[in-house]
Amino acid sequence: MITIEFIYITNNPELAEYAQNSGVDRIMVDLEYIGKKERQGHLDTVISGHTLQDVSRVKEVLHKSKLQVRVNPIYPGSEREINEVISHGADIVMLPMFKTRQEVKKFISVVDGRAEVSLLLETPQALVRVDDILQIDGIDEAYIGLNDLHLSMGLDFLFELLSGGIVEYLATKIKKRGIRFGFGGISRLGKGILDSRLVLSEHVRLGSQVVILSRDFHGRARSLDELKKLMDLEEEIKKIRSYISYLSGLSEKELLYNSEKISHIVSEYVETKIREQEV
Repeated sequence: MITIEFIYITNNPELAEYAQNSGVDRIMVDLEYIGKKERQGHLDTVISGHTLQDVSRVKEVLHKSKLQVRVNPIYPGSEREINEVISHGADIVMLPMFKTRQEVKKFISVVDGRAEVSLLLETPQALVRVDDILQIDGIDEAYIGLNDLHLSMGLDFLFELLSGGIVEYLATKIKKRGIRFGFGGISRLGKGILDSRLVLSEHVRLGSQVVILSRDFHGRARSLDELKKLMDLEEEIKKIRSYISYLSGLSEKELLYNSEKISHIVSEYVETKIREQEV
């Protein structure tokens, strides 16, 4: 059976512990803020506002799930920031918005084997330079960030990167280097603009090993009581794992059929958006 790790983003220790006990593999504290508002401020996306203190607070409640921390893109304070998140307990450190081989080499050098290295590939420059970047030793994971990558490419829908073959192109290169990979985010089973069942089908077809659980698993809840009123997280996780098990038994032909369905749905969605923009 194919195993895919789930990432749950929160800085709330109570929610982190609940997610851990519900079967989530990683908890992510998101420290990235540099340039994020400029890129995503016009969209209905979450800009976290997490802090270094949150890293320690969340680490204290974790005994099964790994702690992943997304830091800022490389900047003058990167070495200090990376050292601090590792000293506060990060098991995996994620670098966003990198553009060059040199930035990745610096990141890996600072981490220096003290935590796992996860690269968030989400710029056109990294896309074009991917072969050179993947040659660098010390990369444990490459995660394809659909949101920022589609924005930077001027696309109308983040899943155009999936239907247009860009994710498969990158996945093939990443897997060839023996590096773990994942992409995008998923909603609860059967939800999302693009049905999460179809998205999961592509994860299975492409050999993805990790995925972020979207804010649909948070419901913007600010406390555990609020979240429990919205959903049974453990049950939602079980549904997804069960569906992945089902998908694992499908033939390549059946998975390709799902892939073609995605292309059709995405094409129709984009055409509708373009018509709306022309009005």
